[in-house]
Amino acid sequence: MRNLLILLLSIGLLGACSTKDNTINFTFIQLNDVYEIAPLEGGKVGGMARVEQLHKDLLKENPNTYLFLAGDYLNPSLLGTLKYKGERIKGKQMVEVMNAMNFDLVALGNHEFDLKENELQQRLNESKFQIIATNPMHKTAEGIQRFTSEKNGVKTELPKTVNFDVKNAEGTSIKIGFFSACLNSNPKSYVHYEDFYESAKFANNKLEKECDVVFGLTHLTIDQDKMIANMFPNVPLIMGGHEHVNMSVPVGKSKITKADANAKTVYVHRISFNKKTKETTINSELVSITPETGSDKNVASIVSKWNVLLDEKIKEILPNPDEVIFTATEPLDGRDTPIRSTQTNLGLLVTTAMAHSFDTKIDCALVNGGSIRIDDQLQGDITGIDIFRVLPFGGEILKVEIKGDLLRKVLNYGRLKAGKGAYLQRYNAAYNKETKIWTVNNSKIIDTKVYTVAFSDYLLKGYDIPFLTPNNKGVIKVHKNKETAKAHDIRKAIIVHLQNL
Repeated sequence: MRNLLILLLSIGLLGACSTKDNTINFTFIQLNDVYEIAPLEGGKVGGMARVEQLHKDLLKENPNTYLFLAGDYLNPSLLGTLKYKGERIKGKQMVEVMNAMNFDLVALGNHEFDLKENELQQRLNESKFQIIATNPMHKTAEGIQRFTSEKNGVKTELPKTVNFDVKNAEGTSIKIGFFSACLNSNPKSYVHYEDFYESAKFANNKLEKECDVVFGLTHLTIDQDKMIANMFPNVPLIMGGHEHVNMSVPVGKSKITKADANAKTVYVHRISFNKKTKETTINSELVSITPETGSDKNVASIVSKWNVLLDEKIKEILPNPDEVIFTATEPLDGRDTPIRSTQTNLGLLVTTAMAHSFDTKIDCALVNGGSIRIDDQLQGDITGIDIFRVLPFGGEILKVEIKGDLLRKVLNYGRLKAGKGAYLQRYNAAYNKETKIWTVNNSKIIDTKVYTVAFSDYLLKGYDIPFLTPNNKGVIKVHKNKETAKAHDIRKAIIVHLQNL
């Protein structure tokens, strides 16, 4: 009887060990669309040093913790427009911070290709973390090739798929695989975008043969992500980006998650994989990054180094860049897609400030959506430096006397450029889709009438709207600003306007 009890206990213990051995737990930390290394909203949210503290805390909880970024990290940023050692920074600060954080895998987003070819190559060469590029390809004189990273004279191709081996404490291991996908919204002469559906399909088929479970790390619209999720029911989780607002969208037995831009939040996915049943269980938590998160000293010191440079440059123009000038009760939308395709509240705020920067009456105000570079939503406490993030290149506001027929032509050109940088954000100018009539001050534009319009100086250079230059006969007069005038710097004009609200 005693021997039978021992035997039964032994069988029970073996069964328990077997069950335990069959399950492997691992954790993903997901970021996307991160352009700012320091906290935002007066220090209340975001900050990469805080993310790294969370990373370290989760590594203590589970050594099988992986840090991911689902595209868009090199551009745009205010820091990126400044010069360091004679060259534009262009994401160098992000790479240095991300190297210190030991990212496990990073996907390319459309904004990486804002950089010039040589600038992007420099950032790829500087990166110590693994970058995945399933469908973006490098278009060269020799033909279409994979992008490469060069270190110590050795070139390494960016892979289309990436595998990791994950082990539990008992030594049981599984292989997890990743594919990426980047939308082709940023055409450049040096970039060839393979069809992301076909590329992802090829990658997933390959990974299914090699791995126990496959995940997506994508930079697509949510509708495109849904199509991929429907195509690949074997993929339990797609970690995406691009929309800049957090979401968790179920698709069958899978889900798509996106965190808020600039690390205001991150997704933490605690995942269990049963090697015996092949079942994947995912517990996803959206975690806010705040002062309560804590801060990693090493990453904080790197962020501080870059912030010193930023403060020095900004203080040449704005004495108190961190002073709160306005509190937004609703998000001010400066995200790329809406700012270049529809009228947003941030666009209205900018153009209203432009109109109010002059003492004399302005009929309407116009700025090209492409000048608004923040690609984010401003909310809560807004500082002077936030306005510089909105319009990093600055420039003047020009008071222009312009004939009605040319003004209407300009407005129509901007309307037809929806989706492009030439799309115009407007104050006091409206279009009726039914009548196809433009109005200013609620009155139909009269061809022969001369209107006084506030333009961003960039628009008068003819880059976005080729026929809009001071030499056009429809431009009657361009008034010059004194250096002390509010209109001399569009950012100062906005700051003064917000302070007076």
